[in-house]
Amino acid sequence: MDNDTRIDLNEREAWLIALRAPGLGNLRIGKLYEHFGSLRAALDASRSSLRSAGLPEAVCAELARCGRTSIRADLDWLDASPQRHLLTLADPDYPPLLRRLDDAPSVLFVEGDLNALWRAQIAMVGSRNASRSGVGIAGDFAKYFARLGIVVTSGLAEGIDAAAHTACLDAGAATIAVCGTGLDRVYPDRHRALAQRIVEQGALVSDFPIGTPPLPEHFPRRNRIIAGLTLGTLVVEASLKSGSLITARLAGECGRDVFAVPGSIHDPRARGCHHLIRNGATLVTEASDVIEALQPIGDELGDALRARLASQTAPRSAVHTPDAANGRLLEAIGFAPTDFDSLVTATGLTAGAISSMLMSLELDGHVADLGGGRYQRLAR
Repeated sequence: MDNDTRIDLNEREAWLIALRAPGLGNLRIGKLYEHFGSLRAALDASRSSLRSAGLPEAVCAELARCGRTSIRADLDWLDASPQRHLLTLADPDYPPLLRRLDDAPSVLFVEGDLNALWRAQIAMVGSRNASRSGVGIAGDFAKYFARLGIVVTSGLAEGIDAAAHTACLDAGAATIAVCGTGLDRVYPDRHRALAQRIVEQGALVSDFPIGTPPLPEHFPRRNRIIAGLTLGTLVVEASLKSGSLITARLAGECGRDVFAVPGSIHDPRARGCHHLIRNGATLVTEASDVIEALQPIGDELGDALRARLASQTAPRSAVHTPDAANGRLLEAIGFAPTDFDSLVTATGLTAGAISSMLMSLELDGHVADLGGGRYQRLAR
């Protein structure tokens, strides 16, 4: 054990030491807390007492070697700003839905507004390599939820995650990002400005100690927290290998609802959603579909939110009706991806006229540019 060691150790420090002790993990930390009544008492206990609480000898030895020095980075980070918080399973402010998990994180680092963690939340996840259409759908759904006072929780990744976070922030609403790193790091690095906006309007959350890098094996653990914090998980766009399917599976294991937005049968980024729908996820085409499915949960939404949902319907954005020429082009595009040359052939219009009309249709939300000269009509 460190020589600085356990003298005058407080409960917060004891939880942090347990978090960093190799081989301990959430289940064992929870059992120690239940057995001894506090983590401080557990760290004071003899090895025989720890073994009687179910701790293997090797883990006892690792725990004995951990002291205040091992958590200095955590303490420095927490003490650097009043917006930084530590929540433990012993804390009454610990998120109630997350606490229900058998292996609920023993410790959460939070930067931002703790109150956001207690509000009704919906997870929105999807492809990092999102289509323009997928980004638009994510933004529309997120804005709808935000207008109803529901917090959108996601993972700060590129694509659908970033679109959902950004839409909430632009609407002046809170959003929560669960990170697969220590909160002293931002991954991906290009989302530093987005992360700062989230701190100002919502919260960043992680169960990883300060200094933890973004390793691939960390993200399923992050995804479980996303699923555990929320009433349900909405997958907007996902390939069959997408990590979003992990989040959806974990949400199901937590007893939470799973929703999926269908897409084109020609787009690999929709196949994960189609797989989820075939296996029991609720197909949704509008954000209100999600709300209608979640309303029967009742107590989870809270009295105030239920009243708002009963009396308020979020307005749809204005729909601009295409004129005759644009309408003819829209009919030619259809709801499956269509290439530019096919549109020239089908309509008899010049390439220049079609380019101009496509831009107008895209700005009005009738068409998505899929890239590579391919376009797709959007349902309105």
